[in-house]
Amino acid sequence: MDFQGLKRLLDDLYHSYDFEARVLRDPIEFPGRYSRPEDIEVAGFIASAFAYGRVGQFKPVIERVLGVMGESPASFVAGFDPSRDGPRFRGISYRFNSTDDIVCLIYGLSSVLKGFGSIENCFLSFHDGRGVLSGIRGFVDYLKGLDKTPVYGPSPGEARGFLQFIPSPEKGSPCKRMNLFLRWMVRDRDIDFGLWKGIARESLVIPLDTHIWRISRCLGLTGRRSQDWKTAVEITEGLKRLDPEDPLKYDFALCHQGIAGLCNPCGGERHRCPILHQQGP
Repeated sequence: MDFQGLKRLLDDLYHSYDFEARVLRDPIEFPGRYSRPEDIEVAGFIASAFAYGRVGQFKPVIERVLGVMGESPASFVAGFDPSRDGPRFRGISYRFNSTDDIVCLIYGLSSVLKGFGSIENCFLSFHDGRGVLSGIRGFVDYLKGLDKTPVYGPSPGEARGFLQFIPSPEKGSPCKRMNLFLRWMVRDRDIDFGLWKGIARESLVIPLDTHIWRISRCLGLTGRRSQDWKTAVEITEGLKRLDPEDPLKYDFALCHQGIAGLCNPCGGERHRCPILHQQGP
């Protein structure tokens, strides 16, 4: 398929996609329940942090975590005290993340809000204006550097479950969940919230997971076999050729094509791609 054919295919998918119908099958449902920007931001970060594995597995966990926080996640997090509030999360865990790891995530966000006023201000304090890599790196390093003894005690160890929430691009991670959160906060179209004004849409990097990787190989957006930061950037650069100002407009529809199982049979092989053959050359 040539460039124009690929652009026509993806633009048709984007313009015909029923975004609202898929919201309830996506973690963006959770921040969408709130009206105050500060609550959308905090609920969005928490929802994106748990967005790995199957949707049906992580959504009940997000529901329970946000349920503890009441009507205003931002107010709860801003006033969070691990010794007083941590026990309220007892019994909540998810795959690699224990209750203490979840409490530490909230404790970290509380430090961010107390120190910077918002997650956006913290992120932008590390943002060099050229792309999201510097902001992600600085934000992750800030959370990693926190004193974790108020949660884990005097011997916190490696806190692997907490660190799993905040993987670093320094080690090659595609940082799927952080990039997902940034898409929600920065894009001001479709179902995204557009709350952050200090980052341009064109600087975002696609939230790379298995679904996006397989479909991107089908479509010829990448030939790389590793699901890492370099692959995420390569796919994003390919999408920028189709829409330089808003390359991530295709992300939601493409990801949900994969979640629905449309691209799984092809294994990322272009000649077997159901999307290409269904849509035509």
